[in-house]
Amino acid sequence: MNGQYGDPETIDLIGVGFGPANLALAIALEEQGRLRDLGSAGGRVRFVEQQAQFGWHRGMLLDGARMQIAFLKDLVTMRNPRSRYSFLTYLQERGRLVDFINCKNFFPSRVEFHDYLEWAAARFTDVVEYGSEVVRIEPVTAGDGIDQLDVVVRRVDGSGLRRHRARNVVFAAGLQPWVPAGVALSDRVWHSSELLHRLGDIKPDEIRTVLVVGAGQSAAEVTGHLHRVCPNAQVHSVFSRFGYSVADDSPFANRIFDPDAVDVHFQAEPQVRDMLRRYHDGTNYSVVDLDLITELFERSYQEKVAHDQRLHFHNVSRVTSCEQTPMGVDVTVHNLALGCASTFTCDIVVFATGYRPVDPRDLLEPVLEHCRLDEEGGVDIGRNYRVRTKPQLRCGIYVQGAAERSHGLSSVLLSNVAVRAGEIAQALTESLRHPDESLATAPR
Repeated sequence: MNGQYGDPETIDLIGVGFGPANLALAIALEEQGRLRDLGSAGGRVRFVEQQAQFGWHRGMLLDGARMQIAFLKDLVTMRNPRSRYSFLTYLQERGRLVDFINCKNFFPSRVEFHDYLEWAAARFTDVVEYGSEVVRIEPVTAGDGIDQLDVVVRRVDGSGLRRHRARNVVFAAGLQPWVPAGVALSDRVWHSSELLHRLGDIKPDEIRTVLVVGAGQSAAEVTGHLHRVCPNAQVHSVFSRFGYSVADDSPFANRIFDPDAVDVHFQAEPQVRDMLRRYHDGTNYSVVDLDLITELFERSYQEKVAHDQRLHFHNVSRVTSCEQTPMGVDVTVHNLALGCASTFTCDIVVFATGYRPVDPRDLLEPVLEHCRLDEEGGVDIGRNYRVRTKPQLRCGIYVQGAAERSHGLSSVLLSNVAVRAGEIAQALTESLRHPDESLATAPR
C-alpha cells in the first residue's frame, strides 16, 4: 500500500464531503481554534469534496422557492449566536440586513440561503480538496490495534489515486437521489435534483408534454416551475395520495427537530423511535407547504374557468411503466381506485421521488469487521455521532446525515446542523487531548 501510493503524512481529521454538515463542522473547529491545528503539534484537517466547487442542491434553486427552516437555523446560531458565520452577519456584509428585516419573513429564499452557504464556504478553501472523491477507507494496523485510517482519494477527472492518513474520519457524504426500481434516468427522464441543469439544455417553449412523479415539496415545486417556464406544455402531476398533504410546521410538532429531541430519540427503545417517526412523518416526508398547495390549486382552477387547462393532477395513481422511445417517453399511469390505466407520450418525465442517505458502510467495508453494528445491520452510532467500534480500533469514525434510526428526523436535515457540529467538534477535541483513552465504545 505505501509503495503504491507513497507514505502519507498523518493528520488529525479527514472529512468525507463538504456540504453544509461538514462546513458547519469546519466552522465549529475554527471557533475552537482547532481547525488548522486540531490537536498535536502540526495536526491538520482536510475535507474531500466530489464537486468542483461548493454547491447545495443547485438543480433545485428555483425562483421563488423558500427554505422550510427559519434563518436562525443556519450553520452556527443554535450553537453560537455570536458567531461571525451567522446568516445575519452574511446579510450585513451583503448590505441587505435592513431590507431582510423589512421583509418580515423568517424563511429566506433557497437561492439566498445557498449564497449564504457559499459565502461561508469561501473562508475554508485552503482545507478543502474539491473535485475529488473518497473511494475507500482502510485500517492502518500497528502494534496491538488501529490508531489511524488511510483514506484513499481519486480525482474526479480520473488522474490517479492517492491517500491521506488520519486519526479521525467524519463521514458526511450527504444524500443521493432515489428513483423507483426499474427507472432508468436519461436525457428525457430526470430526477428533480438535476432539473435546472437539464432545463438549460432544452428550449422550454418547444416542450409539449411533461409528467412529474411525487407527492412532496420538490414534486410540487417542480410541477409549478415547469408549468410556468414551459408555456405550451401540458403538465401532469402523478401521486398516490388523494391530494398533496400539508407539511406540519406547527410549534409543538417542530419540537421534533429541537436539539433536545435527539437525546429523547436516542435513549428511546426501538419501538418508541418507530412510533415517533410514524407520528411525525408529516413534518418532512411527502408533504408540501400550504401556500404552494393553494397556489397550484388556484392555477388549475383558473385554467378550468378559462377552458384552457394545462395543469393536470392524477391522484390515487402510480406510474407503472416508463419507456423511452424515438418519439419521447411512454408513461403508463395506473389509477389505483378505478383500476384503469392511461398512457402519455411525454417530452420529459421528472421523478421528484426524494433522496436516501449515502450508506457509510460502502466506504468503510475494509474496516467494518472492527465496527459494531446495530439491530438492523447498519453501523452502530453513539450519541456523539461516533461509530461504536471494537477495542482494537481506537481511531474515530464519525457519521453525519445517516443516523436517522438512532438520532431522529433532524439527522438528515439542516435543522440541527449547528449543534451537531459542535458536539462532534467537542468529541474530536477530547479524543485528541487524551489519545491513550479509547473512545471506541462511544457513549450511549
